[in-house]
Amino acid sequence: MLNLNIIDLVVLVLYIIFIVWWGLKNSKSSDSDAYFLAGRDLKWPMVGLSLFAASISSSTLMGNSGEGFINGIAVFNYNWISILVMVFFAIFFLPFYIKSGIFTMPEFLERRFDARSRTYFSFITIVGNIFLDASATLYAGALIINMIFPGVDMMLLIIGMGIVAGSYTIIGGLSSVINTEVIQAFVLIIGSTLLAFFAMDSIGGWEVFYTQFHDGVWLKLTRSMDDPTVPWLGMWVGIPILGFYFWGNNQVMVQRVLSAKSIDHGRKGVLLVGFLYLFTLFIFIFPGLIARGINLFGVENLPHEIISGSELKSKYGINTDQVYPRLINKVLPVGLIGIILSAMISALTSALSATLNSVSTLFTMDFYSKFDKNATSEKKVKVGKITAVVTLIIAILWAPYIGKFDSLIAYYQEILSYLAPPVVGTFFLGLFWKRSNATGAFSGLMSGLFIAMIIMLAKYVLDFEVGLHFLLLAPIILVLSVLVNIVVSYSSAPPLEEKVKDNTWTKAIWIEETMALKDVVWYKNFRLQALLLILACFGMYALFY
Repeated sequence: MLNLNIIDLVVLVLYIIFIVWWGLKNSKSSDSDAYFLAGRDLKWPMVGLSLFAASISSSTLMGNSGEGFINGIAVFNYNWISILVMVFFAIFFLPFYIKSGIFTMPEFLERRFDARSRTYFSFITIVGNIFLDASATLYAGALIINMIFPGVDMMLLIIGMGIVAGSYTIIGGLSSVINTEVIQAFVLIIGSTLLAFFAMDSIGGWEVFYTQFHDGVWLKLTRSMDDPTVPWLGMWVGIPILGFYFWGNNQVMVQRVLSAKSIDHGRKGVLLVGFLYLFTLFIFIFPGLIARGINLFGVENLPHEIISGSELKSKYGINTDQVYPRLINKVLPVGLIGIILSAMISALTSALSATLNSVSTLFTMDFYSKFDKNATSEKKVKVGKITAVVTLIIAILWAPYIGKFDSLIAYYQEILSYLAPPVVGTFFLGLFWKRSNATGAFSGLMSGLFIAMIIMLAKYVLDFEVGLHFLLLAPIILVLSVLVNIVVSYSSAPPLEEKVKDNTWTKAIWIEETMALKDVVWYKNFRLQALLLILACFGMYALFY
């Protein structure tokens, strides 16, 4: 139980009231552009900060610290590899998304291929947003509040948090979401930094921390092939697939990029969130490892070796999803707990509101607009609000079941590794291979889904031991679905010129951008900024190799 001082409780309550008020104050719902894409006039700081807040959910905070407790810093591989993916996305894919004026990622697939690919991708995205994103966020938030009020039923906590986040999101649309996310990003960074500082102090400083964990692989990013979190090959061939899906295909993330006022603002927003992600090792993951060093759970004789999350739970009674909130209670002085809890509530509300807005956009634009082709902009906004309400209800009902997984990160990353590869392969072939056609794309998506369903059926229903880490299964699914796409595309008629002309990348685009950048001062050149970010990534990797 968290021992909340009255000051901490007041800070937390006032923060929640402020966020709801601020979101409602900045609402825009006059038309579909305003409601779903905030008017498409965001500058890069808002794009970057909103991306950061939307990507750091309560499940991310608790999952990263939990994985740090279990396995050291291996989970940071997801972050630094994803930064490289962000750079690639910003350079190649982002311009096509913004220029096309689309509302959703599936809409791009229809422009490049046909309605079949759009409908399928939109459907699985909606399902993933509800059952992977929204539900996990609600469950993580309920765990936090349950430590403050342990006597309150978890379901009531889940419902209460859903109402808080849904109140301004459903009414105000993306403008409300992004304006609150900017505030939440600052609270997240400041709050998490404070917790990391006090956690490091509690173990005796960096030297004591390093001495305690320098042996073995606790502070190493490169792991053996049998590592349960990130086998070294999976780091290079699996994480980039998941990273691109999350940053380049995920409606929750890309919707913020689509709201940018220009390609340059969109790109610099993505690069900003990349720089911020470099520090997640220190403020999200290190505290989890520190928690192991200070015996956070009071378990005597816990072996100084890597033990799986399931074994920690069954044998030692340690639920690693509780690492972050327990750490708050143990190391923070009175008065600061309210600030850190506000940071966690920020993560909850920002991620949940982002997901609700994403699902409402996808359903309205990819499904309802097809059904009612003459729907007015106001009617679409109304449908979007109803969709968000339904989404919230389903997520609330599913959230309690997530506690059955070993950890929140394991739950999210494993399921995603089966569903994401065919989508990533389709987008890459669509942008970089002109011969890929609509039938090939849809066949690739369906074959990938079929393979994924077989794997999940074997693993979760039949309890069959697959024998490969999910990060190694992801590239196999990708390659097989891409091969199907290629074979079917070659076996059928080539795509129409109108499908290819404005939706595929050419060398001429690179040359044109190079010429345009000649008159741009060096520190405003996004390519130089991207290069510095890449160097920083590999510098971080070399430091903890």
